[in-house]
Amino acid sequence: MFTKILIANRGEIACRVAATARRMGIRTVAVYSDADASAKHVAACDEAVHIGGNAPRDSYLQWQRILQAAQATGAQAVHPGYGFLSENDAFAQACADAGLVFIGPSPTAIRAMGLKAESKQLMATAGVPLVPGYHGADQDPALLQREADSIGYPVLIKASAGGGGKGMRAVERSEDFAAALASCQREARNSFGDDAVLIERYVQRPRHIEIQVFGDTQGNYVYLHERDCSVQRRHQKVLEEAPAPGMTPAVRQQMGEAAVAAARAVHYVGAGTVEFIVEQSVSGAMTFYFMEMNTRLQVEHPVTEAITGLDLVEWQLRVANGEPLPLLQQQLRLSGHAIEARICAENPDNNFLPATGRLDVYALPACSTFERADHGVRVDSGVRQGDAISPYYDSMVAKLIVHGDTREEALARLDVALAQTHIVGLQTNVQFLRHVVQSRSFAQADLDTALIPREAAALFGQTRVSLPLACAAEVARTLLAERAAQGAGPFGQTDGWRSLGEWVRRFSFRHGPEEVLASLRYRRDGSLQLSVADTVGELRFAAAGTGIALHWGDLSEVVHIYRRGDVAHVHTAWGATQLTTIDLLAHAVDAQADGGRLTAPMPGKVVSFAVKAGDRVKRGQPLAVLDAMKMEHTIAAPSDGTVAELLYAPGDQVGEGAALLTLSA
Repeated sequence: MFTKILIANRGEIACRVAATARRMGIRTVAVYSDADASAKHVAACDEAVHIGGNAPRDSYLQWQRILQAAQATGAQAVHPGYGFLSENDAFAQACADAGLVFIGPSPTAIRAMGLKAESKQLMATAGVPLVPGYHGADQDPALLQREADSIGYPVLIKASAGGGGKGMRAVERSEDFAAALASCQREARNSFGDDAVLIERYVQRPRHIEIQVFGDTQGNYVYLHERDCSVQRRHQKVLEEAPAPGMTPAVRQQMGEAAVAAARAVHYVGAGTVEFIVEQSVSGAMTFYFMEMNTRLQVEHPVTEAITGLDLVEWQLRVANGEPLPLLQQQLRLSGHAIEARICAENPDNNFLPATGRLDVYALPACSTFERADHGVRVDSGVRQGDAISPYYDSMVAKLIVHGDTREEALARLDVALAQTHIVGLQTNVQFLRHVVQSRSFAQADLDTALIPREAAALFGQTRVSLPLACAAEVARTLLAERAAQGAGPFGQTDGWRSLGEWVRRFSFRHGPEEVLASLRYRRDGSLQLSVADTVGELRFAAAGTGIALHWGDLSEVVHIYRRGDVAHVHTAWGATQLTTIDLLAHAVDAQADGGRLTAPMPGKVVSFAVKAGDRVKRGQPLAVLDAMKMEHTIAAPSDGTVAELLYAPGDQVGEGAALLTLSA
């Protein structure tokens, strides 16, 4: 077995690989950019080598520097993780040329499966079912338009060298095709350096089901069952589960054997994932088509580990070392149900706009890490409390994985674990994930890739914590803090006692655009009566571990509150919300408008403007495209108006809050 490997990646996957290597007695070398000098994955490895600047093209995509680091540290093999160089055949070949083992498939296999069009042709030869579409080399836009019109709408444009939802657009009408094609090609060029695309029929009510495959150097192949990855936003996965709900043993075997046939066709070695688009009939019958093969470990591999009891990174290391597969197909077992939730720094209510910031609070449920969910909950994360989510890399904070005997048990466990995940300092999708888990479609396993838009009314703009309860919790926190700071003796007490009458204390909060008043009455018998809006009741509270045991009228709840400046972040078993405390003595509102400026919601690069000075625009009309965190984001007009001035040019880098253009009424 190898004695030292270099991990050519960052974040959670680098930590994940390092954990298995450490258990196997293998030393690890990390690489890091300027932004990651103090990152968790650097601390997780035995050695670390600096390889360049913040942007991936200046560091994690600089494979010559990575090879130099491997040779300088005496590493025998390179694990690419996923993303970055994991599916780069030139990098795999360069490793071999440098005398290093690439922990993954051969350059030939990566090349064969890396271009979607060529891989489709290869799969047709291997007898794997394909979605009707155009996979040709001719990329003339007029030809592509004709092919799309011939296939019939809706169609899906996909970057041939793509993955992770980048360079992918669904097109409903012929007149929208040209603009979607240009955007798709631009994003593909930026992400993969290749703007070739393919076009396929857009399958109605599709499910995205993938098969985990493994091959070794002796010619053995297995499939480790399936994962359902249908719940997606912007063609990127949100929740993944294994096994796929509704899957029959017969269909599982058919898909598994098709996946193995795909792997055999390219003499695949190591871990790979064959992805299928599955069309569902009214009767529930499944028709599956080959979509693509990811020639690497997948983000969602922990759910497969949970239901099989295997360590897939260990399998990767053993196969790369020339060992046969640890188990054959007939020896594999499937146990229980597992679900993975991707916790991301983003704002679901604003089209999932990625967020940046510091993890001021990063509290997780009781769990294992980078290993089987022995207690039912596992968290794989590449960050710690106090770390920052930067604009240079993707927005994933952590993966929360649960395992239960049944899907219902796993669902309940996931909801509780998400409720116990408290993140303060930047926006995340934790509450959105809870809404998805609690939605009718997901709870009943009515799955397809349109689940999120179908359930939009129940998923977006939701606050499951009542405003009066949040106010009561913040009042209780304030009183607890005052009691902790009170002095000795009767004159140092903060119990509100008065020699005559009762004292009524007022609190003012802002919740979004709404201002709320709370009245706290200190009664003669020492009790407290709190009134918020139309809710009145006796208020009792006590510290409960890191939270507060709150009793208010008929309500009893354990709440956790994290205060940052004037903002209280309130977490309950039902959800989370934020309140801003208004100082009734010093408060003054600066209500100046933004002067008609349209600002960048995050740091990025201006891709294009869809308007020019003097253009009249309508509310919601696309004005500009910003490239940030490896995705393109369309900036729309907040109101009707006239474009007064464009303040940047395409290609310019802009900071968060920078005015992109000005609008006049």
